[in-house]
Amino acid sequence: MLPDVQLLKPEIPVRINRVGVKGVKKLVEVDVGKSRPIILISTFDIFIDLPPDLKGANLSRNLEAIYTTLEKATEKPVKGIEALCISLAEEVLRKHEYAEVAEVTMNAELIVRKRTPVTKLRTDEVVNISCEVFMSKEGKRKVFVGVEVVGATACPCAQELMKAKLLEEGIDVRNIPLPTHNQRGRATIKVEVKDKPIRLEELIKIAKASMSSEVYELLKREDEVEVVRRMHENPKFVEDCVRAMAKGIVDRFRDLPDDTLIYLRQENEESIHPHNVVAELFSTLGELRRRLN
Repeated sequence: MLPDVQLLKPEIPVRINRVGVKGVKKLVEVDVGKSRPIILISTFDIFIDLPPDLKGANLSRNLEAIYTTLEKATEKPVKGIEALCISLAEEVLRKHEYAEVAEVTMNAELIVRKRTPVTKLRTDEVVNISCEVFMSKEGKRKVFVGVEVVGATACPCAQELMKAKLLEEGIDVRNIPLPTHNQRGRATIKVEVKDKPIRLEELIKIAKASMSSEVYELLKREDEVEVVRRMHENPKFVEDCVRAMAKGIVDRFRDLPDDTLIYLRQENEESIHPHNVVAELFSTLGELRRRLN
């Protein structure tokens, strides 16, 4: 009989918080109520804890849990990515009887169809979507769904400096979108899932609206003019984007409980600096409601 080395006692008996596998890819079909499901090329990360009296975790069981659960769950399109990840966490805990907690993360790219602002040219947009599940053996769990959207921002500080300079030179700049430097930004929203599912489409809308303008894969000249105009008429700091997301969450999710956890992040790639700028907000929904009231 071949030895199971993982079950041996370690020389240094210290508990490990997270051990697992990362970057496992799998096709997932999601039923969105249309004629055919959305196909997601998904990446899964799965972790468990390891008690101090075991030398190692049998990581092949993680892979077995992924394929067993996914094959079973994806025989037909799943209703939501959170339900899939919860099932996966439960299966991992069953297969690792010594583990007290499991952590499952799913990341995928969602293709969103949209049209350009003037010519209505049809184009595609890639949105990163995610689900995170943290589960204990007793059944306690935290579930989050999230999106990451690419957009553009225009700097209000440089714009005001340009305005002051032009006025000083006697140039009438009223009703003119003034020049400034721009950034390509990434807006991230993560919301805790309680009793009701969170519509990713709503999170995508909030993230897009938080920045100065959307970006497009294809643009005709008329569209390009409109996008530039929108950007410079709606300048925003990285902090403004996070605050706009906070207001969007409060306005759109009135039925969620106050203890719902919210994570918001904006990262902008500066155009005239070699660094990026970042703003983050982590709060309960109730605290955001109190702040905005």
